[in-house]
Amino acid sequence: MNESLLRELVPAVIGVLVRRGADFAAAEDAVQDALVEAVRVWPDDPPQDPKGWLVTVAWRKFLDAARADTSRRHREERVDTESAPVPGKAADETLQLYFLCAHPSLTPASAVALTLRAVGGLTTRQIAQAYLVPEATMAQRISRAKRTVSGVRLNRHGDVATVLRVLYLVFNEGYSGDVDLAAEAIRLTRQLASMTDHEEVAGLLALMLLHHARRPARTGPDGRLVPLAEQDRSLWNTHMIAEGVVVLQAALVRDRLGEFQAQAAIAALHADARTAAETDWVQIVEWYDELVRLTGNPVARLNRAVAVGEADGPRAGLAALAELDPALPRHTAAEAYLRERDGDPVAAARLYAQAARSAPNLPERDHLTRQAARLNARLRD
Repeated sequence: MNESLLRELVPAVIGVLVRRGADFAAAEDAVQDALVEAVRVWPDDPPQDPKGWLVTVAWRKFLDAARADTSRRHREERVDTESAPVPGKAADETLQLYFLCAHPSLTPASAVALTLRAVGGLTTRQIAQAYLVPEATMAQRISRAKRTVSGVRLNRHGDVATVLRVLYLVFNEGYSGDVDLAAEAIRLTRQLASMTDHEEVAGLLALMLLHHARRPARTGPDGRLVPLAEQDRSLWNTHMIAEGVVVLQAALVRDRLGEFQAQAAIAALHADARTAAETDWVQIVEWYDELVRLTGNPVARLNRAVAVGEADGPRAGLAALAELDPALPRHTAAEAYLRERDGDPVAAARLYAQAARSAPNLPERDHLTRQAARLNARLRD
């Protein structure tokens, strides 16, 4: 074992943990525990990425210690019933409407669709895109939901999970779509977080903050979409990132992982990297594994395939992508990216052009069109 390498990596690994929200003393303790584990494991199974291995193990050691501390402090407190909060005076009318539209007489999917349409102001087309279903199918779902609630009194509130799903979809549309609703979604989620200690409310708030912090860098002065790897990270809102990490940390130590916490952890890893090259793709793949385990969501599987392509090489990413339905939105764009990284500009240019034709919005279409044009120009030279 290279002990000098271990000593050299210690400050960097401590720095990563501190940036994720650990205090310095706790980070030092966790790294020391990880070093002990390295001494035990590495002689027989040396890692390909020593720093990544140490970061992963140290972070887990830190979380274990934090969970144990939380358990000791709250052992005598009441058991969390996880019941839905009833909106009261602390909530404005908008959040109350979200809860009322999540009526128990509706299925969760119908309640979300109705709320997005009636309260969120999204069009049927936008909601259908979010759910990956045809617009006509979504129109029928919303109509059925309206008929269902037309004959009942809206005096019973829906549950937190349904309201969270609505807020998540509203934020996504506001973040990347035609209607700017992201700030309103964050405001309502903050309000909901003040009413309940539900860990997934905290997870969603952290996810929103971490994504919203990158928003100033997502488009150029001319309105062009700027991919994450090319963004000017000095434009990211570091205060919002720090807040998101703290909120996420508080949720994770409760050891009741949910999909929003897993997504927020992935966003935190992106935010933690000072440059695109420093992104910890190995850990990101691990978090996508958790997200897929929790949800089975095809979009999560698609994003995982791209992350595998970054962590293990484009061939591995393409193999993971091949297991998914090619009709999945952005599947073609993901394949184009991986084909280019694998040294096949001809196939990549064709796929970028194909993806542009089915892009869900104008900025994304223009970006994909430029990618195809860039590769075609290189092939002509």
